[in-house]
Amino acid sequence: MLWIFLTVAAAPLQVARNAMQRGLVGDAGPWGATLVRFLFGLPFSIAIFLTVFLVTPGATPHWTPVFWTAAILGAIAQVTATAVLLMAMSRSGFAVATMLQQSSLPLAAIMGWLVLGDALSGAVWLGVAVASAGLVVLSWPRAGQGKADLAGALLGLAAGAAFAVAFNGFREGGRALDPAHPIFSATATLVVAQAMQAFVLTSILAVTRPQALRAVRGAWRPSLAAGFFGSAASACWFGALALAPAAPVRAVGLIEGPIAAAVGRKLFREKLRVRQWVGGALTGAGLLLCTLG
Repeated sequence: MLWIFLTVAAAPLQVARNAMQRGLVGDAGPWGATLVRFLFGLPFSIAIFLTVFLVTPGATPHWTPVFWTAAILGAIAQVTATAVLLMAMSRSGFAVATMLQQSSLPLAAIMGWLVLGDALSGAVWLGVAVASAGLVVLSWPRAGQGKADLAGALLGLAAGAAFAVAFNGFREGGRALDPAHPIFSATATLVVAQAMQAFVLTSILAVTRPQALRAVRGAWRPSLAAGFFGSAASACWFGALALAPAAPVRAVGLIEGPIAAAVGRKLFREKLRVRQWVGGALTGAGLLLCTLG
């Protein structure tokens, strides 16, 4: 039952990382706050990979073009998704944006069906339909707030779509690297992608927004905490997936939604309306059908 403990630990760690990043948006901007996840998380991810490497002596990585293509695609999509999610949080609120980006699960399933030839059961298709209905309810604009609410909803859904691309990219990269040792492949792909993300995003910001880099450097303590929480969450997810199938892990991981609601209320003084609770419940039910199906 260790996988349950790891999954339950991963959800609040991920919420903590998002909360720390959102706190940095004001000074560093969404792209500077995005950099924090990859730059400050890289040392922790390397340490995790080295630990896995030492306990996986039989691993044989294959650095093929398929791996590099998938890793680069996943890295670009994840950077985009993180920045867009932070923008959505500033418009729709922390908890609502967290639930909206959960659209990555049904979107990843559809992309896998269309692009990778994955077979989807009737329960998965039902889950996609229920989750989609929940997302519509969750993102429906308030009277007089149509443009602002619609912008936040579209950003949240765009983040989910980009996370879906990243999920499939990293998944295919791990399969190409060493399918016989999935944890080794996953952590190796994570380190490679994170190193590319940190280097490229730092270089771009150094030219286009040097003030964002100064803000990140000045806030190194919370940035380091965000990096640690992100890497610790990834380690827990990978550990859980090594011990149990992906479906039940993702099902237990849905506790991220109510945790995000509690954090949004406590830290950011956000209060969810009845309609948002209904939309969140429908979305969660649809995601549960997707994972168990």
